[in-house]
Amino acid sequence: MAALISSMIFTASGCNQKESKKTSTTEMSEPHKMVVYQVFTRLFGNTKTIQKPWGTLEENGVGKFSDFTDNALKEIRDLGVTHIWYTGVPHHAVIRDYTQYGISNDDPDVVKGRAGSPYAIKDYYQVNPDLAEDPGRRMEEFEALIERTHQHGMKVIIDIVPNHVARRYEGRNNPAGVKDFGADDDTSVAYHRDNNFYYIPGSSFKVPAPLDGYRPLGGDPHPLADGKFEEIPAKWTGNGSREAQPHFYDWYETVKVNYGVKPDGTKDFPTLPEDFAQKDFRTHAEFWKDKDVPDSWKKFRDIALFWISKGVDGFRYDMAEMVPVEFWSYLNSAIKMENASAFLLAEIYNPKEYRNYIHLGKMDYLYDKVELYDTLKNIMQGKGSTDHLVPIQQGLADIGKHMLHFLENHDEQRVASPDFAGKAEMAKPAAVLSATIDRGPMMIYFGQEVGEPGAEYAGFGKPSRTSIFDYIGVPHHQRWMNNGKFDGGQLSAEEKELRDFYKRLLNLTKGSPALGGNYLEIHRYNRQNTEWYNDRVFAYVRWSEEQKFVIITNFDSIQAFGFDLELPADLVKDWELPAGDHRMLEKLYGEKQPILQVSGGKAKVRVDLKPLESWILEL
Repeated sequence: MAALISSMIFTASGCNQKESKKTSTTEMSEPHKMVVYQVFTRLFGNTKTIQKPWGTLEENGVGKFSDFTDNALKEIRDLGVTHIWYTGVPHHAVIRDYTQYGISNDDPDVVKGRAGSPYAIKDYYQVNPDLAEDPGRRMEEFEALIERTHQHGMKVIIDIVPNHVARRYEGRNNPAGVKDFGADDDTSVAYHRDNNFYYIPGSSFKVPAPLDGYRPLGGDPHPLADGKFEEIPAKWTGNGSREAQPHFYDWYETVKVNYGVKPDGTKDFPTLPEDFAQKDFRTHAEFWKDKDVPDSWKKFRDIALFWISKGVDGFRYDMAEMVPVEFWSYLNSAIKMENASAFLLAEIYNPKEYRNYIHLGKMDYLYDKVELYDTLKNIMQGKGSTDHLVPIQQGLADIGKHMLHFLENHDEQRVASPDFAGKAEMAKPAAVLSATIDRGPMMIYFGQEVGEPGAEYAGFGKPSRTSIFDYIGVPHHQRWMNNGKFDGGQLSAEEKELRDFYKRLLNLTKGSPALGGNYLEIHRYNRQNTEWYNDRVFAYVRWSEEQKFVIITNFDSIQAFGFDLELPADLVKDWELPAGDHRMLEKLYGEKQPILQVSGGKAKVRVDLKPLESWILEL
């Protein structure tokens, strides 16, 4: 058993326990975990409660940069947030006439929804005009939001979408000397290293054949909605389709960016030396300084540095694994040379590539979607066992601090939707686990903290996810906004309790030294040795020199469970626990004070968990 226990102990840095105690005072003075609040910017401040499918901005309303008032930002910060990810900021294709501001009209045949996808960027050097009180001063309004966010002690993250751009990209705000995507492309060939796009010579683009009775804008008349879009020659579609007429379920509103990967998959650029996984970003930056790289690399480097110069503190990279890892080394090292503390988060879904994108690509954080999130979703839906959590944390032991945890984001179903769990409270044990199981950041999606179910049919797409394509109100979130007061004045008692839970959890997460230290799961030990302990609960410990936590969660929504939770002898020895009774304090609500009984080198504490209850016990 001693060997088993030893194999279960993971430290924050992957080193042994004695080494992990060398954490400096400076490091410990920072938040022990980062907390990201993803907010869909155009929906956040919208107070209109009309829910007309395919409704216009005037009918259904839209949020603005200015809706993030000092009071709103204070409430977000007080929730426990360290970083705000403002989703949908760069100017993307949108069905609205802004020609008076020098913006061309977009074609509904190659735009999803009326408000457009935030991942079909039209101009990387501007922001979405929908979000400004005065579209002519939209950049200044966003710069003011950056400043307000910083004044409230939080950092700003925005999206960069490197794999694709809008079908009609028009960089009308390019800085001096910056040429537009595709401006110098040789369109007579399918591929050239310095082309920004891939082409289908001799073919014209055709709008996808609609499915399921789909009509752009729900059938509302529009002068450009004619089933045609001129693109000669046709370009490859964003998800890699090489058809001149992509499928309706392809990313037809976008075109794929060429990073110097030939159509046969071979690389047409320098590769990194084998030992560069161990090198820091400065060494990576030095490596690329004299290298000849594809034109698209330079364009996205300039885009990222433009936003860093505006005061943006980091980026969330959409579909990062569809872009070669060598590019990420080039880009991220350039960003870090400008801002060493920049927050760089990648949407990655292939666990086999995690370490490459962290160590070679110099990513700070990756989505922990296909392992922790998917497993927790199955458990919440009653389809999985908490036993399945053990190998996940074992497998991520060396990179756990790089994995960002979440239960909702703009791509995933709302927990409260019938297609997921049906009740927002079902997320409580999973939220506790996600926030405390390792050093990786925790992220919540706006409205999650008040139980938003994503039930609105907005137009493009189906309910269970809050729409990212159309103008719509977000009802539970609107009740928290309370017409701009941001005081939760219209929330139900259950919604207030849920937000209070998240506020307690996230602030505890941010301020607890134990969560910056070691991890040991005691689940398997108790499965073998503790009566009534089962695979609907999960227990582990987190500790540092300053603090010791025992964390136990109950994922069952019906059954309460009571048992004497045991701490393994090796842990008792490592914690140097003397024999006797030691009072513990439950940290989430501060009410329960169970006794840890230590005798004969063993320890146990009585735990009585209500359905969906979690205890974070401090020794």
